Amino acid sequence: MKVVIIEDEILAADRLEKSIKELDNSIEVVKRLTSVSESKKWLNENSNFDLIFLDIQLSDGISFSIFEDVKISSPIIFTTAYDQYAIQAFKLNSVDYLLKPIRKSDLKDALQKFEQIRTSYLKQIENLFEYFKDQNENKENYKSRFLIQFGQKLKKVETENIAFFYALEKNVFLTTFENEHFPIDYSLDNLEEIVSPKLFFRINRKLLININAIKNMIPYSRSRIKIDLKPSAPALIEAIVSVERTSDFKKWLDK
Repeated sequence: MKVVIIEDEILAADRLEKSIKELDNSIEVVKRLTSVSESKKWLNENSNFDLIFLDIQLSDGISFSIFEDVKISSPIIFTTAYDQYAIQAFKLNSVDYLLKPIRKSDLKDALQKFEQIRTSYLKQIENLFEYFKDQNENKENYKSRFLIQFGQKLKKVETENIAFFYALEKNVFLTTFENEHFPIDYSLDNLEEIVSPKLFFRINRKLLININAIKNMIPYSRSRIKIDLKPSAPALIEAIVSVERTSDFKKWLDK
């Protein structure tokens, strides 16, 4: 089998190619592409491959725009960091996806499903493209990563890898799921506007949390909710949903 990987993050593409080879060393990665423009040019000139692994968000735009200029005759397995509503669309259309960070077991299942549905895939993919075209037209652009400077170094932190933001004294910090803490030049008010409200909720004046950082929730006094975060919030920061935010918090969880 010959496959093409379209992915703008080199490390992610490296990991994917390595996992593919470990699962089936007969699979040949014939090309790796990193952008919409590069993909359009190469795909217009080449067709000798069986399957595409396609990242949805590339450095120069949404990858679905590739198909405005290129007619693809091979099936596609998506690699995506999109939310569960988008993932539901993949499932309803019987299309496989790999949710980042990619697990080898998911990759194995996706390749097996590809073999099973190869003959019917092309009919289904047209509906999927239309779905994402509509979604992209209505989708607001939220911040996908932060560039952090600490000392003489710079670090890129993906928004989905941030467990929570917190305010301490006159500073604001982000904490990753690896329990790294970095100061950032944003207020919590500003952060509420630029990160996805599906992923983050401000539970009180000092704490904006990622839904995936919630370990446990405990009823607290005055109808409030105490949150057990993973990683834990700093000692001086109370992970308690304020009275005025409790109702909206429950609605956020129940979407």
